[in-house]
Amino acid sequence: MLIKQFSRRYFARKVSFMSRRFRSSEELSSKHYDIVVAGGGMVGTTLACTLGKNPKLDDKKILLLESSKESQWKLPEDYSNRVSALNPANVELLCDIGAWQHIAGARCGPVKRMQVWDAMSDAAITFDNDNLDKPVAYIVENDLLLDAVRREIPDSLEVVYQSKIQSCRPPEEDQDCVTVCLESGARYTCDLLLGCDGANSLVRRAMGFHHISHNYNHMGVVATLKLPEDFDNVVAWQRHLPNSGFLALLPLTQCLSSMVWSTNAEEAKRLVKLPEDQFVDAINDALWKVYPKSGLVNQAMQTFDNLIRFCNLPSSSVTQCPPKILGCDVNSRAMFPLGLGHATNYVGKGVALVGDAAHRIHPLAGQGVNLGLGDVICLNNVLGEAAYNGSKLGALSYLKEYETERQRHNVPMMLVVHGLFQLYSTEFTPLVLLRSVGLQAVHALAPLKKLLISQASGLRYWQT
Repeated sequence: MLIKQFSRRYFARKVSFMSRRFRSSEELSSKHYDIVVAGGGMVGTTLACTLGKNPKLDDKKILLLESSKESQWKLPEDYSNRVSALNPANVELLCDIGAWQHIAGARCGPVKRMQVWDAMSDAAITFDNDNLDKPVAYIVENDLLLDAVRREIPDSLEVVYQSKIQSCRPPEEDQDCVTVCLESGARYTCDLLLGCDGANSLVRRAMGFHHISHNYNHMGVVATLKLPEDFDNVVAWQRHLPNSGFLALLPLTQCLSSMVWSTNAEEAKRLVKLPEDQFVDAINDALWKVYPKSGLVNQAMQTFDNLIRFCNLPSSSVTQCPPKILGCDVNSRAMFPLGLGHATNYVGKGVALVGDAAHRIHPLAGQGVNLGLGDVICLNNVLGEAAYNGSKLGALSYLKEYETERQRHNVPMMLVVHGLFQLYSTEFTPLVLLRSVGLQAVHALAPLKKLLISQASGLRYWQT
């Protein structure tokens, strides 16, 4: 009899655990949570998982709302055309929550060197760690990253899929709770709402955050490319092309790379529709074509290069040659719009914006997801300290720490990337000269280059 009762209780607990992630929003309606995370993309799911594993938040009830269905994802044979370049700080974050083991055990492409050069002048710069002993980044498919984090979601974290937010309201003057209403009719209250719902964030609009946006009128064309099998594919290549375009190759395997080509909308549509052989020819042409160069720019660069050599500093005149592209995976071509966006404030009473909901950046520096995961690291620390000190999680005094710290990092990065886009959007000779000599100077000055690597790799957080 006792054995039967124990078996029934054990089975009931097991069924409850197995069905946790498949509960409908109606079943969880009218509940109060300490934290509600709105948006279950890469950043939102990573944030929820990280908070759920923070020992300082053990007693907090956390809910993750995701509008899409939960898919039984399996690693496909073909690589996805949407990837992210994860810096060391964010790899460390994924290690801490246990997700990196699923990525490393599946597939990712280490980047040991990055080479950037200007097609209008051949000025170049390379980034790498000393002796190439450590990768400067890892190229990971977005779907694989999301699946790896989902595998590590703790049992204490409630997840509701197919939960589209209809509205959310900030706390009333005499209240501390944020109200979240779903299209299904479910209603939740929480001490802190975290908006991770992307560049078109409903949370940001509903909570009254001012948002600045800019459309670059550019599209990002993506594809998976085939390289020669004998090529040592550990370098990320980026060539800036005339008329503000750039072409980047990111290593996936020994003979596969992921491509991102930023160009105007008309050219992007043309590239996507080209037959495969013509598309491959267009890529090789963009990587290898010799464009007309200004005699003034060439003379100034030669003079500056002689000065660099005289001072016994590294010259950028010798660069490694990019690979020849042999083919393109079928159906891997796609395009997406590029833009800039930034919320003037990241936090309000009982609410904080995270990732693309707070900031959107051009992909030429590969920092979009990295900035979002940097938000996760910072916010996890801030909320952990708030809980440890017995403060309310929605208290502005702590949320402002998150806003200040992240804006100090995000805003300069966004301004630099936007400035680079504008600087490379012209063939005006004085500006071509300015950017070319600047690239040479940064390459020659090791301390400045290390500072740029440190900022891009998030080492400030990685080492704390």
